[in-house]
This record gives sequence, structure tokens and C-alpha cells, in this order.
Amino acid sequence: MTTTIGDRHEAARTPRRRRHLFSRALAGVIAAGVVLGVGELLSVLIDPNSSPFYAVGSTTVDRSPAWAREFAIDTFGTNDKPALFVGMTILIVLLAATAGIVERPRAPFGSAILAVLGLVGIFASTQRPSATWMFALPTVVGVVAGIAVLRVLTTAARAPEDSDAEDSWLPRRTFLLLAAAAAATAAAAGAAGRYLGQQAAGALDNRRAFALPDVSDRAAPIAPGTDVDVPGATPFVTSNEEFYRIDTALRVPRLTTDDWQLHIHGMVDRELTLTWDDLVARTPVERVITLTCVSNEVGGNLAGNATWIGYPIKDILDEAGVHPGADMLLSTSSDDFTAGTPVEALRDGRDAILAVAMNGQPLPFEHGYPVRQVVPGLYGYVSATKWVVDWELTRFDEAEAYWTQRGWSAKGPIKTASRIDVPASFAPTAPGPVLVAGTAWAQHRGIAKVEVRVDNGEWQNATLAPQYTIDTWRQWTWEWQAASGLHTLQVRATDLDGNVQVEERTPPIPGGATGWHTRSFTVS
Repeated sequence: MTTTIGDRHEAARTPRRRRHLFSRALAGVIAAGVVLGVGELLSVLIDPNSSPFYAVGSTTVDRSPAWAREFAIDTFGTNDKPALFVGMTILIVLLAATAGIVERPRAPFGSAILAVLGLVGIFASTQRPSATWMFALPTVVGVVAGIAVLRVLTTAARAPEDSDAEDSWLPRRTFLLLAAAAAATAAAAGAAGRYLGQQAAGALDNRRAFALPDVSDRAAPIAPGTDVDVPGATPFVTSNEEFYRIDTALRVPRLTTDDWQLHIHGMVDRELTLTWDDLVARTPVERVITLTCVSNEVGGNLAGNATWIGYPIKDILDEAGVHPGADMLLSTSSDDFTAGTPVEALRDGRDAILAVAMNGQPLPFEHGYPVRQVVPGLYGYVSATKWVVDWELTRFDEAEAYWTQRGWSAKGPIKTASRIDVPASFAPTAPGPVLVAGTAWAQHRGIAKVEVRVDNGEWQNATLAPQYTIDTWRQWTWEWQAASGLHTLQVRATDLDGNVQVEERTPPIPGGATGWHTRSFTVS
């Protein structure tokens, strides 16, 4: 077979074309990195919520339907936010690579793609609840810089078709130098923006200097046996590191005690603004309280029990003078999340507090530093506002909170629930005595009884650990004489009001999941 000169030229051009394609795709990705890095850095000067990346993510969360949110939590649990970031990053990389590939000197299609992405960022940033027109600036400047980088890099990547460059898939040296410089700039700008955003308010130093309040009204000691101490079972007290976190904040607010204020207004006799000094001048209390997320599936782990130090909410409301017609406390966090709490639940004697400490430490930033609400008996979406800065006394028929606007029920009382912690599903199990252990909760009602059954047989009473208070979960154990074969265990609880846990399986929306937790085991 004879090879012509044309064939040799075509063969030589093929690796160069692959190189040019790779180079242009890389140019697009780097240009998008410049958009995000510059936007992140400039957002420090305006507002952290004006960062294009976080603004798009937050708007995505806000506008997602309830089923999408529940799918994310059910699939990824407390890793729902990292999963969103990974998904956004992959999408941005794909669009940016496409922008680089289609960019041409006289047909700037790639620049148009970056401009469209910029419009998305501008829309998202200006939709944040506290936004002004200046929220658009980080995205605008970032897109201008990104398009300039895209034009320069794609021009450098386009070697003449008849050049004598080596037949390599690697980009040209000039392109590599420019790309490295642009990538370093993007990375440095993004890292600097993130670091300065965390340091600007001095929040880290402020939390390190935090002194726990001197508490005389301590929580009762936890009696021996309250924690069943079974390997694999849930500890009675959840560590700060293991405590679940479900909220809408893609970027954790970093408030200082100097910045913090609580504005109290609406249907009150006296409008108040509490500073940090006003708050800590009050008498603190220490309480052990279990919190539960409404998104918790049957048998899920979106519940935690901690020791909190805080200040009674009832005393503050009494000082403001709540009007008789007000039945909702609409609380707002520093990132503009809102929750609507029944006023009755804040004034009926339960230990509803403004918490400032968790398990003997200042509140972690992720859990609301410097101040959050803790209200026993209500799901967190209507009561446990973190980074709380505003209270409006109003009515349920006049105002809607964040999740109520999205189809969730308004008042969110916690349902009686129980779960099997050990053995784990499908865990190897030998015949003979098997210790089954778990947790049950019905906050502010308390647990009266837990029952377990095997293979739809008769219900058997489990042994309850001592009940600490009606505002905490209660652990239980049951000894099972396991025979060989495949078996199914089920658990149900009864609260102190006589309510038996509902058997019918329902999803979390609109007011919390119901159903009996079931686990299957093969005994051999």
C-alpha cells in the first residue's frame, strides 16, 4: 500500500487537532474558574451571599420542590450540601469546556456561554433576601475577567494547521504558561475570598474567646443506666461532631457576639433589641434536650440529644409583652431563613431557650453560633432557628415561614417514633441470645413503652432505660432467642399520653414520617 504526502499530512494534523481540542476545553474550564474566583474575592467586599457560586446554590435550594429536597436528604443525608456542590461543579466544568471548544476569534460562542452563565449568577445573587443591586457586581466583574481569559487562552491554543509543532497531544508552551498563570490566579482569588470571608468578622477568634455562662440552674445528672452502653447503639448524648445538621445555609454564617442582636417586634407591647450584653445579663439555665428533623425517615438518624446552656425564651417574650392575638413567633436567621413557632409552645412551661452552648462548648458555627433556638417537642424546621437575629410576633393566618411556603405543615409537633440501632440490617447473627437495642422519642410527652416483635408475631415488651426527662429520647433493649433462618424485627413505641406509634408508612412531608421501623437478619 502506498502512503501519499496528503495522507502523511492528515496523520500529522490529527494529533494537533486533538491537542487544540483539549487546549480549548481546558481554556474554558480555567476561564470559568476565574469567574468564580474573582466573584468569590469581590463578594468579601459586598456580602458573602453575593458570591456567584453560593448564590446559585442557595437559589437552587430555595426553589427546589419538596420532593427534590427530600430525595437529596434521603440519598445523601447530612452530605446533601457537598453533593450539591459536586453536582454544580461537574455541570460548570462541562459547560465551561464546551465554551472553550466552540470559542472562535470572530465567532465568540464560548464567550456567549460564559455571559449566559453570568446572567444566571446575577439573577441568583440579586434574588437573595437581603440583596441590593451591588450583589450583581462580583458576578459581572468575574464574567468580564473570565471572558478575557477565555479569549487569550483560546487564541494561544490555536496553532497554525501547517505548523511544524511536534505530533503531541500536549498544548503549546505559550498556552501552558498562560493557562498556568490564569489557573493560579483563579485559585488564589477563590482561596483568598473564602479565607477573608471567614476572617473578616473575626468570628473564629471571637468563638475561641467565648466564656461559658456561669450556670446555677444545672441540668439534672444523667442517672446510671440511662445510656444502655450497648456496642453499636446510639449514645444517650450526641457529640457535637456527630450531631445532625440539616439547614438551608450553603455557607455557614460567621457572626460574632459583637455583631449579634435580636430585634423583637410585631404584635408586642414593647419593641426590643437585645444585644449580646443584654442577653448574657440574664439568668442562664442548662438543659438536656433532644432535637429531631422533620425530614427524618422511619429509622433515620436525623435526631440528636445534647446538653444546652441558654436563656428562657418565655422571659424575653414576657418582657416584650405579647399581644393576646399573636399565635406565631416568626424567627429569622442571619441568612434569612425563617421558622414559625407556636407562641403557646414557647410559654407553656417547657424549656424553650436561646442556646449559646452545646455539650460544654460554645455553639459550633454549624449549629448556630453565637445564638440559636432550642424548643422541645417541635421539629426543627418550625422551632430550632440557628443564627437567630429577628423575632416577629404575628399570626399563622397572616404569615408563612420558609418551609411552610413550600408545602410543609405549619406547626410541626414531633410524632412518636422508635428505631432499632443494633443489630444492623443483614448483619451476621448467630443462633441463640441476641441483644437488640434502640432508641425511642416523643419529645415533651415522653416514652411509656417500647415493643418488639419477630416475623409479625406477638408484641414483646422491651426493657426501657431510665427516662431522663420527657424532652429527651429514651433507650431500650430486648433479648431475642434467635433461631436459624431469615427473620424480620419490628419496633413500635407508645408515649406517655397513650399514643401508639402509627403503623402506616408515610413520607416526611408535610409533617413528619410515620411507620414502624423494620430490620431483617439472617441467623446462621
